[in-house]
Formats: sequence, structure tokens, C-alpha cells
Amino acid sequence: MSRPPPPRRADYVYFLPIQTRWMDNDVYGHVNNVVYYSYFDTVINRYLIDVGGLDPHHGDAIGLMVASECRYLAPASYPEDLDAGLSVVHLGTTSVRYGVGIFRGEEALAAGELTHVLVARATRRPLPFPEPLRAALARLARQP
Repeated sequence: MSRPPPPRRADYVYFLPIQTRWMDNDVYGHVNNVVYYSYFDTVINRYLIDVGGLDPHHGDAIGLMVASECRYLAPASYPEDLDAGLSVVHLGTTSVRYGVGIFRGEEALAAGELTHVLVARATRRPLPFPEPLRAALARLARQP
């Protein structure tokens, strides 16, 4: 089985600096695998709040993560300055699949895909993306 090539920075549209924290390291001296999911959540939600206008505390709509995966490519450790790259792989009516990459300079350390479904806070039933949020997500679409 052949492995897909590591992602490149050019595969992503939006970037957020991520600084590793002392608590991110595990007993083996590198950032623990579960911490990468925290980095993924951070870049996604920062974009949704800052650019898409999502109000996670009081808004009528919230995003629920329904699928996620991560490929670990190289280790990181504390202290390091990393970048989280974000793109949209697929934008549907009520769901979005993100591509996320964690980089040290040009080197990809991890690559993931995560799927959010937009739902009504009160009922947890799927909702279509409101236009401002849809437009913000569309700007992240990967170009072929």
C-alpha cells in the first residue's frame, strides 16, 4: 500500500500560528497524538468565529464534529512555533469537510480531515449554512 504524499503549505488557504505548550509533550518527549486534534479544533473554530461569524456560546447554530482522521508525519515538541493550515475539501448544504495541516516551516508534521455538521443548538437537527458562514467557508475551498 502506497502512502499519499505529505501535504504542502500551498494546499491550505488560511493559517493560524500554534505555539506548543509544556503540557503538550508526553512521556516520550514529543507532542502527544491527541493534542493534534486540539490544534485542528483551534484553527477551525478560530476561523469560524473570526471570519464566519459563528457564535459558539449564544448562536442558534453550532457545528458538531461527526468524523475525523489524522496522519502523523513527523514529531513536534515543546517549545516550538507551528502553523495550522486550513482548507475546505467539500462544502455541502449542512456539512463541511475540512483539510487541516500542521507545519513546522514547510515541513508537514500532521495532516487531517474533519467533518462538521451544522445543527440547531436546541434540537441538534441539521441546518443549512447561513450565507455569511457559507461564503466564509467557500473562500477556503481547495483549488485543483
